[in-house]
Parts: sequence; structure tokens; C-alpha cells
Amino acid sequence: MDYQKAVADQLPAPRPPVVLMYHSVSPHTEDPYQVTVSPHRFEQQMRWLSARGLRGVSMATLIAARRRGSDDGLVGLTFDDGYADFLSYALPVLLGHGFSATAFVIAGRLGGDNAWDAEGPRKPLMTGSQVREVAAAGIEIGSHGLRHVTLDRTTDLALAREQQASRQMLQDLTGSAVGGFCYPYGHLNGRVVDGVRSAGYDYGCAIWTSELTGAYAMPRVYVGEADGAARLRAKWLRHRLTCRNASPSETGPGELRRSA
Repeated sequence: MDYQKAVADQLPAPRPPVVLMYHSVSPHTEDPYQVTVSPHRFEQQMRWLSARGLRGVSMATLIAARRRGSDDGLVGLTFDDGYADFLSYALPVLLGHGFSATAFVIAGRLGGDNAWDAEGPRKPLMTGSQVREVAAAGIEIGSHGLRHVTLDRTTDLALAREQQASRQMLQDLTGSAVGGFCYPYGHLNGRVVDGVRSAGYDYGCAIWTSELTGAYAMPRVYVGEADGAARLRAKWLRHRLTCRNASPSETGPGELRRSA
């Protein structure tokens, strides 16, 4: 396997696109991993994009537009883990602004909860029927693996199941092709990236930049509850101007705690 091919698999433009990384959108009082944004704050953030002539889109839409050279004004919106609160709190806001997004769901945990977050609180994950409902509303469904595990520590057989079986399960569920994969915890290496490509995905979403940054390891900007207009603008400019300087510290505090 040519692991170095991941380096050459660059996006059509020299600078990675702006992709915002969300997880859960819901009212909350306890959020030890800092993965939850309140509905009010989420509405403010989407309004901030709209007011600047920006349109939130799925990764598939963003990548297709980028290849045509027509991605100006587009920003990728991604939601990791497939929380059920997406239907109640995120989806109505997205549709109200004429936005789309990509939901990366965990194929082996549909209808379960975020058991991997040891400190809680427990958050329900979408059921199969809810995933179909979200897809019917125009949201791209991508894979976040089977179990939400650290892939760079798995055996080759387990890695193949996480990447290949999860894709097939979601395609069978939705009746549509699944083109995107999101790395749990943002952990990856050449073997993991090569596996995503071999499994037939069109792209992969990472968190921070690395020597593997490209179509199968696209960096994203963490967005949390604390991100009002000033912080969003600062993050936006920093990504646009100095994307290559990003590091694991670019992720949210909760994502770093999760990866420990």
C-alpha cells in the first residue's frame, strides 16, 4: 500500500476550505467534553454566516463546488457522532437559513448513546429511522465508524470493519452512496487514511492539519458554546490565513480530553 499517496491526494485549491465542526446542539447545564452548543448560540452562529453572505453546505456540495472553482461563499458544516438532538435543534435552523450539512453517524451505535464519553452526560444517538429522516431533509450522511474507537490503534481487520462495514450499513439504511468518513477523535495515520480511500470513500474529515492533509484528511474548525461573533471571526481569519499552522491545540478542549 502506498501510504504516501495520501500526501499527494490534495484538494483542487491550494488552501483547505473552511469547514466548521459541531457535535451536539441542545439545551445543557453539564458539558464536560465541551461538545454541546445551545440552540440560541447555534442560531446566532448561523445568522453570523448568513449576514456575511456565507452559505453552510454539506461536504459533498462543498467539494463538488470546489472542483468547479465555484466554492466562493461556501462553508462546510459537519456534525459528528449523530446525536438525536440534531433533528430537534440543528435541522430547523439549518433549513431556515437555506443551509445543508453533513452528519457523521456511528453505524454500530444507532439508537444508542455516547457511551464512549465516560463522564457523561448520556446523549441519545439517532435511530435508523431518524437517520433516514435527516437524509430525506437534504443532509448528507457520512460515516464515523462502527463504534467510535481510536482507529490508529486497531488491527487491520478491525480497521476494515470500522471503515468498510460502516459504509455499507449506512448505504443500506439510506439507499444512497456514503462518500465521507470522519475520524473518531481526529486520530489518524497513513494506514488509516489509506483505508478510507480503499473503502471507496470520496473524502475524509480530520480535525487539525498534518502531513496527510488533503482530500482524505481535511482539517476543520472546532465551534463551541463560547464562540460568539468575535471568536467566530477570529477563527475564520486564522484558518483562512494560517491554516498550515494549525495543531492539536486548534481543537476544542473537550476533543483533546476525549483523545487522552
